[in-house]
Amino acid sequence: MFAATRIITQLPSAKLISLIGNEIRQVKRWVQIGILGGAALLTVGVVAQLAGGDRGVAPLDSASSFEVSGVSVDETGDNAQDARLKGWREAQREGWAMLWQKMHGSAGPMISDGALDSMIEAIVVEDEQVSEHRYIAKLGILFDRVRSSEVLGVTGTVVRSPPLLVIPVMWEGGTAQVFETRTPWQRAWANFRAGNSPINYVRPSGTGVDPLLINAAQADRRGRGWWRMLLDQYGAADVVIPQVRLEHQWPGGPVIGYFTARYGPENKVLGSFVLRVANSAALPKLLDVGVQRIDALYTAALNSGQLKPDRSLILETPVAPEIVENTAAPTPLGSEIFNNAAQPETPTTAQQFTVRFVTPEAADVATIEAAVKRVPGVKSSNTSSIAVGGTSVMSVEFSGDLGALKIGLAAHGFHVEDAGGVLQISRSVPKPSEGAPGQ
Repeated sequence: MFAATRIITQLPSAKLISLIGNEIRQVKRWVQIGILGGAALLTVGVVAQLAGGDRGVAPLDSASSFEVSGVSVDETGDNAQDARLKGWREAQREGWAMLWQKMHGSAGPMISDGALDSMIEAIVVEDEQVSEHRYIAKLGILFDRVRSSEVLGVTGTVVRSPPLLVIPVMWEGGTAQVFETRTPWQRAWANFRAGNSPINYVRPSGTGVDPLLINAAQADRRGRGWWRMLLDQYGAADVVIPQVRLEHQWPGGPVIGYFTARYGPENKVLGSFVLRVANSAALPKLLDVGVQRIDALYTAALNSGQLKPDRSLILETPVAPEIVENTAAPTPLGSEIFNNAAQPETPTTAQQFTVRFVTPEAADVATIEAAVKRVPGVKSSNTSSIAVGGTSVMSVEFSGDLGALKIGLAAHGFHVEDAGGVLQISRSVPKPSEGAPGQ
């Protein structure tokens, strides 16, 4: 080392400078090669992750239909085709009765087969057995929402949650997947007919950049910056993370599914359950039932007010500086009185609000509508969805904001709860020890 130092120091200054310059240029060249090589590897990795692969299932669009599933039929005929047609005709009648029972909570009138034909969108074969003269099947019936709503006496409008991005995480063999490959859990969510659900699901197809933006690691991310970008990309307000962990007892044998309904960037657990099937061939049925059960958990959370929007995901628009200066500047007392006297008061613009209320009997609908109309500021109140024995939905036109409407309803004897901008009202019943109201 010391010898090399002496040799370098003995060189003329011009040669020494030239030698050092060559070494610096060589180092720069290797740095450039390293940067280009790293960029090339990164590009190859991204292209390999996006290109190829069997991934992506387009979700079914069922927003324009009412669905009734699990209709069992057993019909005979002159031949197999005649038995099938008789079975489908009987399934339409039974499906209509089930839909009316679901909407009104009671048996409804029967209508002609021709009228049913005009309302049926499709018949879904869940399971069927066909012989020479007999047809046994379990079918699903899809009714056109617009045409059937006219006969049902409802508008077809239901209260729905804000748009929620779905990240279906499946654990199998110690590995978590979302859209890296086409998983049966993703397919189950794509095939789920969410038109009748109050949850407004945003279901990515899993193609394009979806595998890069949405993966299992994203579900555990806590930073709000990336979440805001992701939700804005897919037009969602929040996120739900339905998760399943599959355990195969042996190849082709029983399968156990551990399901968990999670919500929000904090990955909050709303509920969980376990399902089991006897063999791997029944795995699609296991996952379909799991999707329905998880949807029921999200629906219960929505009704109880747990699916509240996360304020940390909302990007607030900054106030313009000139507006701040104008609001901070004091107004002379004399000019304020003059302006108030010279300009007439501007009436408050009426707004539409959604109010939900329990209707044990059909007569309760008209009673509660009339009571709401007596609230000062209410211009109109119309029930848009009637559910006898359940929760009906009312559209209220009110001159004021949501807070003023809550105060007015409470003053007229209603117990009011705010579930994300949707009001849930019920008659306030005083306890025996409280005495009469106002004492």
